[in-house]
Amino acid sequence: MALASSARAAADLLPATRLERLPELDQVAPIDAAELVAGWPGLALLESARPGRRSRWTFLTADPVAVLGRPSPGRDPFAEARRMVQRIDAQGAERGPDGLPGPPFLGGLVGFLGYDLGLVLEPRAELVPDDQNLPQLRLALHDWVIAWDRRSGQAWLGGRALDGDRRHLGERLAAVHERLARDRPPANRGQATAPERELVFESSLDRSQYEAGVGAIRRAIRDGEIYQANLARRLSTPFDGDPWPLYRALRTGDPALFAAYLDLGPGATSGAPRAIASASPESFLSVDADGRVTTDPIKGTRPRGRTPEEDRALAAKLLASAKDRAENVMIVDVLRNDLGRVCRPGSVRVPRLCRLERTSAVQHLVSTVTGQLAPGRDAFDLLTASFPGGSITGAPKIRAMEVLETLEPVRRGPYTGTALWLGPDGQLGSSILIRTLVADGARLSLHVGGGITWRSDPAEEWFETVAKARGPLRSIGGWETEG
Repeated sequence: MALASSARAAADLLPATRLERLPELDQVAPIDAAELVAGWPGLALLESARPGRRSRWTFLTADPVAVLGRPSPGRDPFAEARRMVQRIDAQGAERGPDGLPGPPFLGGLVGFLGYDLGLVLEPRAELVPDDQNLPQLRLALHDWVIAWDRRSGQAWLGGRALDGDRRHLGERLAAVHERLARDRPPANRGQATAPERELVFESSLDRSQYEAGVGAIRRAIRDGEIYQANLARRLSTPFDGDPWPLYRALRTGDPALFAAYLDLGPGATSGAPRAIASASPESFLSVDADGRVTTDPIKGTRPRGRTPEEDRALAAKLLASAKDRAENVMIVDVLRNDLGRVCRPGSVRVPRLCRLERTSAVQHLVSTVTGQLAPGRDAFDLLTASFPGGSITGAPKIRAMEVLETLEPVRRGPYTGTALWLGPDGQLGSSILIRTLVADGARLSLHVGGGITWRSDPAEEWFETVAKARGPLRSIGGWETEG
């Protein structure tokens, strides 16, 4: 009994937030390491598959201690989420052995907000059905995380005590160690295997319907209702299999700055696995420990060239395009307004405007908007003020979403929502869910879209969506029927 009491007393002296190096995972690709915990529920991998300026860290976790599957009633849809994350210890993590700060996320909320959460934040008429039966919001509370620093290649294991129980945190971290020691994945296993059957996708809007939608948006712009709107169409195919191999193929075939895999558990009626698999090039909102906010909207797209010369010519055309630049600047103004609702007056800035960035399939114009959260404001307030992102809605945002409701025949679901992590210390990282596959238990879907302005040519806008779909579909061995 005395020994047990001493052990409990010793455990109570351990820090409530812990961080340790995992050198055995330094040379292991996160996507391979994820397979060691694949049997645990709620697998979440937020991955910098192609490191970049804002994509330094990769986070892996599973087996959440609680899951929130709907927004809270009343004025604050994040009320329950706020209470959940407060259960996790919020003290600052220790620095690494090199004296540099460790991972920014060691435990907290991981999940997604669907585009249609916007119906809660800004109520409007619902004109089309929801046939995916996925929640508007799903946030899981995690008390441990494996993190990779994509700059140094170092791996870490961190955790935060739940409800102040330091002993339980020790048990949870010990279980992770045990699971990792049970097997060791090969370093950088490589290309995923192709799907067992051909994946043929059909569009919710054929070419004539999509081009008619472009025309309708141009008329709304002519009539002074809006300045721009982001019209989308959904590609889908029957699917009730395992989504994980598709994520491996998507992530390997189209490496992205903000890749994500979120296990959503089995469908209530079908029992088939459900998941979100994203290869997004676009961040949404980030908040650091000092309350600094950053967002990087993408507007303006061209395909990659087949030769270096063609690639440079396409990039030059994009950079010289008055239509694409105007579209980007309009969305920057939307985000400046959104951030201004919760940031200190005068703190919102645009340090980068219309710079060129590339993925394996397309090249974009990307801008950066920054701000400083006002006293008394937090990441939840920022999400409330800014969601859904202006880059995938339009300007003015609310009226643009109302126009889109009349043109898109199915609900967007997770598409153009956000995948995110949010810590109890106020830090936030998130991405826009584009280039995203959604397995809802009955089908596999991929939305594609583009920003429509007065200068838009309907045929060109159609072919832009075809180009955007090409990379993700090709990576999983799928193709779109002609429309």
